[in-house]
Amino acid sequence: MNDRIRGLLNQMAALEDEMSTVLHEQETKMFFEIKGRRIEFEKAVKQTHRKLKKNFFHWLVTYRPQNLITGPIIYGMIFPLLILDAFVSFYQATCFPIYGVIKVRRRDYIVLDRQHLEYLNFIEKFHCTYCAYGAGLTAYIAEIVSRTEQYFCPIKHAHKILGTHKRYLGFIEFGDSADYEKRLEEYRVALGKKQ
Repeated sequence: MNDRIRGLLNQMAALEDEMSTVLHEQETKMFFEIKGRRIEFEKAVKQTHRKLKKNFFHWLVTYRPQNLITGPIIYGMIFPLLILDAFVSFYQATCFPIYGVIKVRRRDYIVLDRQHLEYLNFIEKFHCTYCAYGAGLTAYIAEIVSRTEQYFCPIKHAHKILGTHKRYLGFIEFGDSADYEKRLEEYRVALGKKQ
């Protein structure tokens, strides 16, 4: 990897850190505190949220009919998601220790906290929980797969691809065979260190 790319990657990491800090500052301006796994809003905010909540029947009448019609298709996806979750989690639990790769923590990716929002009715909370699980599971699996790719084949593709994971940018250039075995071992060893 040349110095310019390394410099750009460092700039990107710095920007990600800055974005994380700014987002955290914004959270503190939203009048809530995170206490362990629980989120607590200020009393006035809670009251405002409760006033905004639509009751179930009003929500049902004003809800988009196409969403109700496609509901069984959307929620039917829970079965493949659960199966995928079980298989990928089993893979990680059994193989990562053998490879010396630090495991991905589910709770860093699958976060179910929207039920604390008082302005959502029980159906909306259910939708949010389902989406949070699906999106979180996708990110969780992507991280497991990215660590697997780094372990077995940390080489970029010749063709440009969309949606690469954060590790991909640091992979070996396509066709760059210089010291491949040595660099591959370095990538593997790095997976055993705290991220």
